[in-house]
Amino acid sequence: MDYGMTPELEEFRAEVRAFVVANAPAIAPKAGVRTAEDKAELALLKEWTRQLFAAGYVGESWPERYGGQGNPASMEREVILGEELARGRAPAAVQGASKLVSNALLDFGTEAQREAFLPGIRSGELIFCQLFSEPSSGSDLASLRTKATRTEDGGFRITGQKVWTTNGQWADYGYLLARTDPDASKHRGISAFIIDMRLAGVDVRPLREMTGTEDFNEVFLDNVEVGADALIGELSQGWSIANSSLGHERSAVAGSAARLQKNVSALADLARAVTRNGRPAIEDGAVQDRIGQLTAAVEALSALVYANVSRWSRKAERVSDGPMAKLMFSELGVEIARYALELSGEAGVLVEGDAGAIDSGRWQDEFLYARAYTIAGGSSEIMRNIIAERGLAMPR
Repeated sequence: MDYGMTPELEEFRAEVRAFVVANAPAIAPKAGVRTAEDKAELALLKEWTRQLFAAGYVGESWPERYGGQGNPASMEREVILGEELARGRAPAAVQGASKLVSNALLDFGTEAQREAFLPGIRSGELIFCQLFSEPSSGSDLASLRTKATRTEDGGFRITGQKVWTTNGQWADYGYLLARTDPDASKHRGISAFIIDMRLAGVDVRPLREMTGTEDFNEVFLDNVEVGADALIGELSQGWSIANSSLGHERSAVAGSAARLQKNVSALADLARAVTRNGRPAIEDGAVQDRIGQLTAAVEALSALVYANVSRWSRKAERVSDGPMAKLMFSELGVEIARYALELSGEAGVLVEGDAGAIDSGRWQDEFLYARAYTIAGGSSEIMRNIIAERGLAMPR
């Protein structure tokens, strides 16, 4: 479909596509947001991150003195980058939390903090993890209980537990939210910090998931002492800082439709490869109907993403824009992967490494990870509440 891309943007797309083909690291693609499986893979991802920054595809809007080009952020270019990475099944920069903290530092940090961390983020050498979520504070982040209390020298002593921490096992630093004022309302008593993950009292424990990999971690903080210079912004400003840095992440939906377009195309290929009633499954009318329905739904998601981008570029963003796209992406991803396993028949239970596994177990990996998207970044239930209450003004 044509979403009104200008010739300049299409030229940019061709440039990015060629860059991905020429430079993407030789890492077997996996579903979802995954971490490096070993140090060798981590080194490849770090170098890929450096290349994306150096090419100006990431961090272009940063001020020139910090390595950027000082250009206004272009949502259209960010969407194109996300789409081409998804189509090439290439990883994004190792920067999830690093991008969040860089935005926080650019908007709220001190000059010393920017000089200390931004060059390392651009070079791929410094990896940050996000220390926001807790066992009882996921979607309701403001209820977090990790504490940061003042020490005699003006620093802070931090105690608590975080969970669902991507890249925690590889991170050099963490972007942390902790409660500094227990008497303030739950949104107002939170502060933001940078914490060295090598400090005494930091205990990172990888969580082995049903995909067989360890992409998330739980992090225990036992009287971890940091200096006053670890504080980002002002005391008790953490909620505003976190929301501001997360606000830069609207482009997170950029590659969502492209990822599903890639998957639904692979679904059609799967239907050509497997049989139903002695014939290729793609010749079955019911299979054609279902793949057609899923293809139409993915195209509708793509149209929604571009409509959102247009509104964001015009400063006409609606509170339900992101949640609608996120909900649609999450639920469609589950259904595409589920139908692929149904088409696979008995081979649907075979995973990577099993003899007879279809497409090296790709669809099993997609299916096992797809459910995570209905939880991560705001569960589908939370997204529906936001759409209903804030977008449609329905009662709670």
